[in-house]
Amino acid sequence: MFLHQIWTRAFPARRWVCPLCAALFLAMSPAWAGEPATALTLEAATRKALAQAPLLDARMASQHAAREEADRAGALSDPQLSVGIENLATQGPGAFTAGGDSMTMRTVGITQALPSRAKRLAQRDLAGAHVEQAATTITMTQLAIEQQVAAAWITAWGAHHEAQMLQAMRSEWSVDVVVAEARLRGGTGSAADVLATRMEALDLENRIDDAASREAQARATLGRWLGGSVTEPLADAPDFAVLAHDKTTLLSKLDEQGSLLDWPAREHVAEAALAEAKAEKHPEWSVGLSYGSRARGLSDMVSLQVGVSLPLFTRNRQDRGISARAADLEAVHAEYEDARRQQAEAVEAAWAQWDALGRQARRYLDQLLPQANDRAALALAAYRGGGDIQPLLQARRDEIAHHADYARMLTDYGRAWAVLTYLLPEGDAP
Repeated sequence: MFLHQIWTRAFPARRWVCPLCAALFLAMSPAWAGEPATALTLEAATRKALAQAPLLDARMASQHAAREEADRAGALSDPQLSVGIENLATQGPGAFTAGGDSMTMRTVGITQALPSRAKRLAQRDLAGAHVEQAATTITMTQLAIEQQVAAAWITAWGAHHEAQMLQAMRSEWSVDVVVAEARLRGGTGSAADVLATRMEALDLENRIDDAASREAQARATLGRWLGGSVTEPLADAPDFAVLAHDKTTLLSKLDEQGSLLDWPAREHVAEAALAEAKAEKHPEWSVGLSYGSRARGLSDMVSLQVGVSLPLFTRNRQDRGISARAADLEAVHAEYEDARRQQAEAVEAAWAQWDALGRQARRYLDQLLPQANDRAALALAAYRGGGDIQPLLQARRDEIAHHADYARMLTDYGRAWAVLTYLLPEGDAP
């Protein structure tokens, strides 16, 4: 996009800039004819990362666990089996023997607890809320992965093309060295000028190595998400000037954005926990049946028991639990509102950064880069005519600084674009 315009606007049709123009055009133009068919696009990188991210597998497993818990939530507890001896005599000739007294019985029984219906419904609702939360966590994780992959891809792309821009300047710096050496041989220059131009050329090599290092680091980050080393070339970047949604739309869809997706589920969890605490005030029942076998000649016995809990002292028990869960729900509501404000702030800030970087990039393209190139050309011409070398060296430093700044600015521009692009789930992305 911008780099194609550099070809036609930032660099005039002068012989001294032809090598630089050609390198820039081949490296960064969207119409790069030599781009391999296997070049890794940003879209392909995010798609591949989502297909094999271990973090997503972990979120899927958590969702499966939540569903399993939901399937058993609200079920009756297991019945309790009991065996024993009742009315065992402790004195007399039959003391401590099963048949020593007519009242002694060997018993076996079963008891079933029956929680209140309100409590069982609350448990099911709570488990369902956890399933909702697990599902939204998956979507949030997907968006986070897309953003991190996009940031790594754009960083690698920007560093790679910064290195190519700097490499394209080698020929111009070589010309400076040749001119300085020619002036030294002709007696109009000095050895100090030659050394100065050579040192500046070495500084350029350091800048190239730095850009290559940043590309390697970004590729390593990208490899973390793609499951291996990323050695293939990167395709051209998307148009960073185009977003799927305007700022008004993004601000109106705060609740649909990644960092806020799980808040409704959090509220549901807190509401279900409050309902469960309130259900503690409902009595719980239990039913028990036991069979007692007595000594031979005596009739066996059957017992039936019905029990019920008595929540009589609720002030310091159930009421405090209800109050605690109500406070938790209120806290979730307040935190949700604060999170919405934070997200609105983040959208506003990201939009302001994206908009400002776009304007700055265009300013570099339309004014700073052409002027830096012209200044370097004039300084070289002046030095060839017998002028001092310092203006040339300074012009070269400024030229390289402006081009490097522009390449890094495009990287920042792309990262700001990615933040806004991957705010919403895939259905709302471009």
